[in-house]
Amino acid sequence: MTDPLALEPLLHELTTPPSPESTLRNDPSASDDDRLAAFTAHVHAGGKVEPPDWMPDEYRTSVLRFVEMHANSELMGVLPEREWILRAPTLKRKLALTAKVQDEVGHAQLLYRVAEDLGKPREQMIEDLLAGKTKFHNVFHYPTKSWADVGIIAWLVDAAAIVAQQALRDSSYGPYARTMRKICWEESVHIMHGRDVVVTMMNGTRSQRGMVQEALDRWWGPLMQMHGPRSDRDKDRDLYWRIKAKTSEELRQEFLGIYVPRIRELGLTLPDPELRYDEAASRWRYSEPDWAELKAVVTGHGPKSQERLEFRRLNWAQTAWVRDALHAAPEAAA
Repeated sequence: MTDPLALEPLLHELTTPPSPESTLRNDPSASDDDRLAAFTAHVHAGGKVEPPDWMPDEYRTSVLRFVEMHANSELMGVLPEREWILRAPTLKRKLALTAKVQDEVGHAQLLYRVAEDLGKPREQMIEDLLAGKTKFHNVFHYPTKSWADVGIIAWLVDAAAIVAQQALRDSSYGPYARTMRKICWEESVHIMHGRDVVVTMMNGTRSQRGMVQEALDRWWGPLMQMHGPRSDRDKDRDLYWRIKAKTSEELRQEFLGIYVPRIRELGLTLPDPELRYDEAASRWRYSEPDWAELKAVVTGHGPKSQERLEFRRLNWAQTAWVRDALHAAPEAAA
């Protein structure tokens, strides 16, 4: 379940610092093989890794890549929705969407901070994103054509995301796991906001119901691509290092199991004639997603990829004076 009431209270976990004791502190007398063996045993036993700990280069690189893409996605993910803040139908809707956008930018800040501890400066991460050297999730490369898109994004896109994010609350990298607990709480509120938009429109006019169905039809393909192609669990290094807990297909099956019934109960039709639950196999069957499209989109060839990157480049350039002033402040104070 991904509704707020289904998430256990996490205040204690969010406010409790990691244990100062660790078996992974750098021991100059230990060989690389001994360090690697101790690290692997620690992670496979469910232990957490903290920034001061010794870690293999492969692990550090993998966590950095994973968290950096997540941060990029939060930062770029606000752009499809910010376009509708001034066009939202009521003041209440404007305020709710503004708060959601603010939350997502805050998530990006938290995640970039986690990534910085792994050795890559935040400025370099932003520059790599703007240069197209790093990626962000496929769903944020598409246009938002109507107010119904805002509801579908907040309800279903965020739901697909939180299915993955809940699994990351147990990530072996401690700072990421703790950050995900906070993010999951806020994302669960976003899902309820999106569902409220969709339910309101489905209880409205025929035209409004048609807008929701049309938006669902357009977003279903990107949604099914969102978790990525199937992977071999035994060969997935992110699973081996316990950076994540589930395969792409496991996440997709979980999303379908929770949300297909909820979509249908609102009177919406899913645009996949092959979609059905196979009782014998205990799994959902569906039309194969367009993986070639996914690859093209996440490498910067989506409908809105370059426009949104250019928007970020422009804002990065226009706010350079603020960063320059902040960087100069310590020198002036000295």
